[in-house]
Amino acid sequence: MELSKKITAAGVEVGTQGKATMLPVLVVSLATFIIFFQGLMVAPLLPMLSEHFKTTVRHVSFIEPSYLLGYGLFTLFYAPLSDRLGRFKVIILSLLLFTVLTLATTIVGDINQMILLRLLTGMGAAGVAPTTISWISDTYPYERRGHALGIFFGCMAGGTALGSSVGALFSSLIGWRWLFVGVATAGFAISIMIIVLRNWLFDTSEKAISQKNILASFHTILSQKRARWGYCYVMFNGMFHSGIFAWLGYFFYKNYGSNEMQIGLALLGYGIPGLLLGPFLGKLADRYGRSKIIPLGIFVGSLAVLLLSQQFSLAASCLLVTLLSLGFDLSHPLFAAIITTYSTNKGAATGLFAFFLFLGYGLGSLVLSLIVNIGLEKAFQLYGMCALIASVVAVFVFRKER
Repeated sequence: MELSKKITAAGVEVGTQGKATMLPVLVVSLATFIIFFQGLMVAPLLPMLSEHFKTTVRHVSFIEPSYLLGYGLFTLFYAPLSDRLGRFKVIILSLLLFTVLTLATTIVGDINQMILLRLLTGMGAAGVAPTTISWISDTYPYERRGHALGIFFGCMAGGTALGSSVGALFSSLIGWRWLFVGVATAGFAISIMIIVLRNWLFDTSEKAISQKNILASFHTILSQKRARWGYCYVMFNGMFHSGIFAWLGYFFYKNYGSNEMQIGLALLGYGIPGLLLGPFLGKLADRYGRSKIIPLGIFVGSLAVLLLSQQFSLAASCLLVTLLSLGFDLSHPLFAAIITTYSTNKGAATGLFAFFLFLGYGLGSLVLSLIVNIGLEKAFQLYGMCALIASVVAVFVFRKER
């Protein structure tokens, strides 16, 4: 029997059984892909940039938390703005700011200027991911949202993986400045594509949502115990993964003598599970419940880091990087699906999600940079033990999430 059809806000064809095409999610998520490509492609470049700017690796490492903290702080500005102006306008504005500031990074003369440009680039790019999550929650029903968010986070993971690997490869061939030029060009091309496909991707008749007091919306959401626990885990998981990933390049450089190209290949596994399995993992959560998958994801990540700190063979460490990525993909997309149920004000809910996520990203890499003097392996062990404890607590925190 042929299903009757309806059209969602984004022009997505949906059957009565809730089946919707996921192609628009892939197209819009390309913006997040290129932002994460740029955001994390610098991790393998720390030794190269240290030599270029004639400073310490520790000093150079602050280019990562500066970008992520700027990103996290400004998500609170963009997400509610998308309720007022519409998802399309905010995504394009943020993507164009990202493109211009990425291009500007190529003219820096010292590491402090680069840290400043990275901060500004994070501020500019902060509108894309939370607004895309809001758009997904507008477009897809909750029982299908895990699949859609799996694709979105798969693009995020793919950007992470290819940024750290392809970015390192190309920087060794053409130099880091031309790498930034290439990313800026890709960002501009994606902007043009989304503009051309606007009528297909977005509801052109979408109406602004009144936001008379956004602080009241934040307060209402955070007054829920369930929401407070959820956002705490979003921030903690962001701290854990960002702190470890920011130093993985140096980990391979120090322990295995890897150069930029070899570091990139070693980090290729980070993001592969999400890129290949993202939609499947989303379906898995939709079917079996987030209460089971989230604690498993945090545990898998903690196990990977604790084993990495033991300095096994190069091949084993590369496999553990992939396992670490799987831990991220089993947890973060599920958090994103849960937070869309905290409030009917999706802009405020996703804005808080992105704020806590990138605040965690920035703090995670910053804290590890501050404590790395105790030894990189000991710092990894400390992060891994904290994540192990968090995975046990998560069994009780998320037991009612179905």
